[in-house]
Amino acid sequence: MAPTGTRTTEASAPHAQSRSRWKSPEVTVSASVFRKFQQLIYCETGIWLSESKTALLCGRLARRLRILGLSSLSEYYEAVAEPGQHHERMLMIDAITTNETRFFREPKHFEYLLHTVFPTWRKLADQGLRSRRVRIWSAGCSSGEEAYSLAMMMAAHLPESEGWQTRVLGTDISTRVLGMAREAIYRMTSSLDIPPDFLRSFMLKGHAEHQGEIKVTREIRQLVEFNRLNLIEDAYPLDGHFDAIFCRNVLIYFDNASKTKVVGKLVRYLAPQGLFFIGHAENLHGVIRGLRSLSGTVYVHKTEQKDLQETSASL
Repeated sequence: MAPTGTRTTEASAPHAQSRSRWKSPEVTVSASVFRKFQQLIYCETGIWLSESKTALLCGRLARRLRILGLSSLSEYYEAVAEPGQHHERMLMIDAITTNETRFFREPKHFEYLLHTVFPTWRKLADQGLRSRRVRIWSAGCSSGEEAYSLAMMMAAHLPESEGWQTRVLGTDISTRVLGMAREAIYRMTSSLDIPPDFLRSFMLKGHAEHQGEIKVTREIRQLVEFNRLNLIEDAYPLDGHFDAIFCRNVLIYFDNASKTKVVGKLVRYLAPQGLFFIGHAENLHGVIRGLRSLSGTVYVHKTEQKDLQETSASL
């Protein structure tokens, strides 16, 4: 396994001062300054921080203050809000975003792929009605577990030996978690969520200084590409369409306006009969009219034929 050293890049702000100014008392924020951060973060990401997130903002940004030698969040706001401070705003976003994920999270979606989607794709390919090229997008991929879970599924059930060409794109707004995703090294406790046959075939066990760690095999890593992408941006730097888009447990951080904007853009990248997956705690009610639910949290364009078996189980 490769070394697991953490790489951190720190930026200097124009108002940064000597670290000696940093004092240990707890960071606090006034209501007016919180509202400024609230609006800045919303404009940058589409994420709306409610007033209940005051403590989260203070705790997450305390390290940025310490690194830059600033003594208050008011000072930090004046620095990070300057037009030229793109990199510092990126680091701020890294700090305040929540990145919770695990391998094969919400397993009913993976069961749906295995028992409904993959058999349909194989049948259509055998009939010459679709190609054996499959692209899946993990939007809001965090540290990569979802993207690698999808790659393992396709490597096992849509194998290259049968002519399938499968790829996964993982995108996230946080450069910090994308770095972790590219390293593909995880704690051994993560293996509890990986099916035993996949664990044997697609994961490496760390030894010596890497004791207690696992790493995704090269075979699976080669199927996945990671890029930074802000879902709230007006245009996405992507080409082509995807057979499935996983945007799970991401939409819950957006207000209705941002959610409608993001979903509207995402579904433009769905291939004909492509599938759109959201988290089990999410719904698209009143968000977009062009989709219909196949099974709870799995959607397809309304205009498409019902080629996928519609199961009675709610996903």
